[in-house]
Order: sequence, then structure tokens, then C-alpha cells
Amino acid sequence: MPELNARQYIDFEKPIKDLYDQIEQLKITASKNKLDLSESIQQLEGKIIDKKRDITQSLTSWQRVQLSRHPDRPYTLNYIDRICTNFVELHGDRNFKDDKAIVGGFGQIDGQTVMILGQQKGSNTKMRQIRNFGMANPEGYRKALRLMKLAEKFNKPIITLVDTPGAYPGIEAEERGQGEAIARNIFEMLQLRVPVVCIIIGEGASGGAMGIGVGDKVYMMENTWYTVISPESCSSILWRSWDHKEKAAEELKLTSKHMLDFGLVDGIIPEPLGGAHWDYDEAADLVKKKIILAMDELKSLDPDKRIEQRIDKFSKMGFWEENKV
Repeated sequence: MPELNARQYIDFEKPIKDLYDQIEQLKITASKNKLDLSESIQQLEGKIIDKKRDITQSLTSWQRVQLSRHPDRPYTLNYIDRICTNFVELHGDRNFKDDKAIVGGFGQIDGQTVMILGQQKGSNTKMRQIRNFGMANPEGYRKALRLMKLAEKFNKPIITLVDTPGAYPGIEAEERGQGEAIARNIFEMLQLRVPVVCIIIGEGASGGAMGIGVGDKVYMMENTWYTVISPESCSSILWRSWDHKEKAAEELKLTSKHMLDFGLVDGIIPEPLGGAHWDYDEAADLVKKKIILAMDELKSLDPDKRIEQRIDKFSKMGFWEENKV
């Protein structure tokens, strides 16, 4: 988690930054003049809590999109480090190469061995380039499927952490079968004989998210989004400009509450006050508790029954009409 003086702020968090700046100034003044300003500092800290609460209670859909992309937001490896013990990362799709945009391996959660995997964006400019900003190539999805099949072989539950602006759309990715790789993952995940729990921890865009997002339980963290297209891309298609991205975000109905109301996810995981980027440990603890509850519920089911329920769950999604001729 970034140090306070290294934190980054998005536009609507500026009032919080101003309060932290005031606290820092008071600490400098107290140190220089040997004054006791603890009461004033404590009052400002209380104001910060109130301000975080006020901001998060009235967020627009676009602001939640911004929080899901917050540069300080915890990524997959931040959660794995805090949720799992004895994590052993596994590499490669055994066909082309190791895609750094997807990480995964065996780890233990409260003594139970699981396969945990997800998209990883990278915490600085160099790592973002290495991780391709969390946009996986076909070999990334094939690696994910290889790890899930390995978990099935050893009868271990699967946890996936979704955080991607989409699958990589490059020509070389399409040449290597991007669409087929994602479709294959969806098909195979529906039939896995072990419990599968999927959690959207940041961005959940299009097939890039679905490629590791099919499970018995699908949860979204509070300040995340999940839809077929990003607000910017939607705006550029409809209005030929990104200028209408805020309106697109509202019309797409992409927030966790919208997804829960539509029945597309099974629950919402609350975040620390102000967002997951303010407290990695608390955010990971909330995710871990939800994973444990879901695994306890799912492990008692017969595998065939689990698969039947999983297929039925996804088959019922969406709205359609049949014209009878």
C-alpha cells in the first residue's frame, strides 16, 4: 500500500487530499515549534472519515469506474499475498509462452489448498508494460485453463480474481485465436467438477473478464464494474467521441448494484471506507471471508449437481423473445 505522501488522488478525492495536507502542515508546525496540536490533528482525522463516507455514499457510475481504475487500488497479487499462504506461482500455457497479464498458482486459504488466479495490471510503468495492463493474450487464457484443469485433477477449488479493461485486441492475438481461447475457457469452466468462485476486484470488461469469470458464485467488490464494453468505447461508437463517457457509464448500468439487481452476480463485497485503495489488508480480509463462505457452501454439493446449477445459472442470463412461426 502506498505511503501517505506517495498516494495519488482522483478528482473527486481532492477534499480528502486537502485535509491530509492540513494534517501534514500541522505536524510540521508542531515539530518546529514544539507545540501539542494533537487535538487539532484528531479533529481533521475525524473530518477525513466523514468526507470519505460522504463521497462514497453519492458516487455516480462513472466515479465508480474511476475508483475501479484507481492507480493505488490493490491488484491480484496484492490480494493473493494477503489471502493465501504458501503460494506457488505456475507459469506458461505449454504451447506458446507465459503471459504475464495472468498470474496463478496453488496456495492455501486457512489451511485449504486452492488454485487462485487472476489478471495482474502492474504497479508501475515498467510492470504495466510487462503485464500488458492486465490485457491477456490467447496464451494467457490457455494458461488459466491449464491451471484450472490442474486444480480439477487434484480436486482443489478454484478462485479467480477479475480485473481487466478487456482481452488484448492486437492483430497477433487474433491470429493466435483470441476469440477461440476465451470461448474455450467459458465452455470448459461451465463443466469443471470442482467449486469455482469468481470475484471482480476492479474492471470487468467484455470477454476479457468472462474468460476467467464463469463460476458457481460470482461476486463484485463494491466499487467495480462489469459490462460488455467500457464507457469510453461505448461513447466513441455512439457519439464518435469519448466526451460522453459519463453518460455511457450511466446508461450501461455497469455497477455492482446494477449487476446484482439484474441477477448477473451473486453478491457485493463491501470495501473499506473510501475504497479498497485506502486499506489493502481490510479489503483482502473482506474478500477472504466471502471466499471461505462460498467454498463452505459449495463443497457439500455433488459435482454433477454443481455443474447442473452452474449451467442453469448462466443459461438464464439475459432477456430475449422467441418468435414462433
